[in-house]
Amino acid sequence: MKSVITTIVTAADAAGRFPSTSDLESVQGSIQRASARLEAAEKLSTGIDKVAKEGFDACFKKYPYLNQEGEAGDTQGKKDKCLRDIKHYLRLIQYSLIVGGTGPLDEWGIAGAREVYRALNLPTAPYVSAMQFTRDRACAPRDMSPQALLELRALLDYVINSLS
Repeated sequence: MKSVITTIVTAADAAGRFPSTSDLESVQGSIQRASARLEAAEKLSTGIDKVAKEGFDACFKKYPYLNQEGEAGDTQGKKDKCLRDIKHYLRLIQYSLIVGGTGPLDEWGIAGAREVYRALNLPTAPYVSAMQFTRDRACAPRDMSPQALLELRALLDYVINSLS
């Protein structure tokens, strides 16, 4: 799984060199932000069901077609899958906060996701909308410290940009 540390060590190893001073500064920066990332991961963990439901409700209001029956007439099933996927992305964001890199998102949430959504004719706009709502609703100090919020928002933006 990619993290700042594994990425730097792998790059230096591939180049047949020791990590440079700037490499070590990147690692140090990641370590210094670790407590904020862990705080954000903990806050997300304790409220993931509520956060996912609020994001889903916001995208449902914006995209009422989620309530239209599909070919099989399974409106509730469509809603459940959308909520499940929103929660999945939030869980991957939590994993990324813990490892200090985008590896979990890249490996399990983004790689191929757009192609799968296109192949199944599923829009990504509701997921983007849910992540935007979550990003914009979270605030410091109500939900977490300003630095933790910065770390969370960076990963939410990463998902938003990847699915847009």
